Amino acid sequence: MIDTNKIILLVGLMGSGKTSVGKRLAKKLNLPFVDGDQEIEKAAGLSLIDVLKCFGPEEYRAGEKRVMKRLLEGSACVLASGGGSFVAEETRQHAKKNAITIWLKADVDVLYNRTAGRKHRPFLRGNDSGLKEKLEKYIADEYPYYSEADIVVETKEEQVDITVGRVIDAINDFLKSQKRAG
Repeated sequence: MIDTNKIILLVGLMGSGKTSVGKRLAKKLNLPFVDGDQEIEKAAGLSLIDVLKCFGPEEYRAGEKRVMKRLLEGSACVLASGGGSFVAEETRQHAKKNAITIWLKADVDVLYNRTAGRKHRPFLRGNDSGLKEKLEKYIADEYPYYSEADIVVETKEEQVDITVGRVIDAINDFLKSQKRAG
């Protein structure tokens, strides 16, 4: 069974499934679910879009780092990180110390299908023309950071419960390999 004394941190781009997989994973593991984006909104007292508008991208990312540090020093839970939060070195270091990190890796077509027409994603604002190019740029810029996660699970166009099952299997395999190594 999965060791629930650790935070399980889900990382990946917008649309990779962190929230939908995270909620169901938390329920299966009997852990609380925490959404990093919602925690940023609570801390700022504003929507993500308004935080970005009012303070700009640099302060948005600084606030995100503070929130992620607090969450990664907290109790065991399933934590869905904000899309770009794992890019920050400081966040990755806190995660390495306090969490099992899982990269929900999706290809550009899956990301596009899941994000097109969604207006609540502040870093994808605007109309959907050029969305694929934006996503490809995020893939090129951010996937090298996500590759530092402990576990990689490909997310596909499949039922969420199937992805959750594959995540649980991957966590169990990871924990078994950790036991053998140490």
